Amino acid sequence: MQATDILILSNGPGEVTTWVRPVVKALRDQLGDDRTHVRISLVLSPCPNATGKEVAIAQRYPEIDRIQSAEHFFPFLLWGKTAANWDWRKRGVVLFLGGDQLYPVLIAKRLGYSTVIYGEWDTRWHRWVDRFGVRHPRLIDQAPPRYAAKFTVVGDLMAEASSTSPSPPTSLTPPAPSPLLGLLPGSKPAKLAQGVPLMMAIAELVHATHPHTRFVIPVAPTLDVETLARFGDPSQNAIARYFGNPSATLQHDEVGPYLKTGQGVRIDLYTDFPAHDLLRQCDLCLTTVGANTAELGAMAVPMIVLLPTQQLDAMRAWDGLPGLLANLPGVGSGMAKLINRWFLRQERLLAWPNIWAGTRIVPELIGDLEPGAIATQITDWLDHPEPLEAMRQNLRQVRGEAGAARKLVNLVVEALQSTTV
Repeated sequence: MQATDILILSNGPGEVTTWVRPVVKALRDQLGDDRTHVRISLVLSPCPNATGKEVAIAQRYPEIDRIQSAEHFFPFLLWGKTAANWDWRKRGVVLFLGGDQLYPVLIAKRLGYSTVIYGEWDTRWHRWVDRFGVRHPRLIDQAPPRYAAKFTVVGDLMAEASSTSPSPPTSLTPPAPSPLLGLLPGSKPAKLAQGVPLMMAIAELVHATHPHTRFVIPVAPTLDVETLARFGDPSQNAIARYFGNPSATLQHDEVGPYLKTGQGVRIDLYTDFPAHDLLRQCDLCLTTVGANTAELGAMAVPMIVLLPTQQLDAMRAWDGLPGLLANLPGVGSGMAKLINRWFLRQERLLAWPNIWAGTRIVPELIGDLEPGAIATQITDWLDHPEPLEAMRQNLRQVRGEAGAARKLVNLVVEALQSTTV
């Protein structure tokens, strides 16, 4: 194979974990691991949801050869020079996996590369893009008919669940019939401030009636356990008072780190990433909105999606203009309250499996959530698991056909084969 560069453009933590990871694996599976033939580079662009740890996440993917952080993006876009002064091979493809769809058009023009864009909700710049791999056929219908030949339906990259995740330590896997509950409170302070104490309170109530139940938090790759633990300390998280002031301290033993709540409940902290093998063993997960719901849905793991609003101005993790307004100095708190009140009045589906299905197949609980009511529902399902199995079956039906990453890579290969140097 002629020496080739594949330049992936991406941005936020969700895209890096749920889009980039399966695609780079599929690229290596299909194009091989000889870096003298195929070199994969990842360039990140600025994103309002970025955590600053996207590079650290991507560095865990051995398929990638070079990574540039978002802070250096615009000099590269404007002048074509990376911070490390990368060289570029004559033959290549720019693959878009998040950000602004104008970026791959401009960068590919400068490098003389083909362009492949993954379109989730919309597609743009049809005249100048070589190939589009889209999530749904309706994106083809929305494009000008003269560009329809550029489109291929590849499916939903968010539905791709890795089958090569490291297995969790056996000590985290309770022997049957002990239930295992996964707690996924999110990764950003706005979600953690409410999600951690809420889920801790639920865990204590479930444990009180079902003491053999085990609990685990798969720690987001953008978090460390010390930061997570601070949200379980009422002296450092004032929002905990809305959930009865549950408390927890960070502990360590031969198994690993864990939170020990005020009532003595152990919540294991699983820090390996990705945690798919662990999550597949969960009887039920409590999760906030976001990419977690797509990954759980793809693995057919039953879930309850929680969006507590006990403190309306605490929720400021919105995309686009709402996120900017909610985080303005001085007036951000008031803007956040207005935005969240408006949001709560809207009839919309939030969890990805529900969006896929067009109806609620997993519960979405929004508002001033009471830990007791949620714990009662959980214990009822643990005693009578038929609804959990029904949820699994529904998730299997709506998660879609696997192979979106492989199909998108096929478009990259086609783009390379049509390139002459």
